Amino acid sequence: MTGAVIEKGDTTITDYTKGRSFIKIINNSHFAFLMHDLNKEKDSLSGEFSAGGGKYILNGNSYTERLEYCNAREWEDHDFTFTVTINGDTLIQSGVEKIEAEGINRINTEKYIRVKN
Repeated sequence: MTGAVIEKGDTTITDYTKGRSFIKIINNSHFAFLMHDLNKEKDSLSGEFSAGGGKYILNGNSYTERLEYCNAREWEDHDFTFTVTINGDTLIQSGVEKIEAEGINRINTEKYIRVKN
C-alpha cells in the first residue's frame, strides 16, 4: 500500500509496507483501516498507530467515506469523496481531504493491493 499526499504544493509519498503494517477492509456497507509500526520500539516509527472506519457510498467510480470512528478524533464525522479505479487486484482512490477547522486541505491518493488467501 502506498500513499501520496499533496498539501500546499508539497508532495509526500509514503510506502506503508516499509516498517509498518496497514490494512483496509471494505465490505458491502462499511470500511475500516488499521496501521501500526513493526519496529517494536526500535526507531522513530515506534508507537505509530492509526485506525478508523465508518460507512461509505459507492456511486460509479465516486466513493465517499463517512469517517465515524478515528483515533484522530478531529477527523470523525467528516465525509471524504474519492475517485476510485480498480485494475486487477489494485484499487486506487484519489480525492480531497478537507477539514476547515483543522486547516487540512490536501489531495490524497492511495493504492491498495488485494490480500490473497
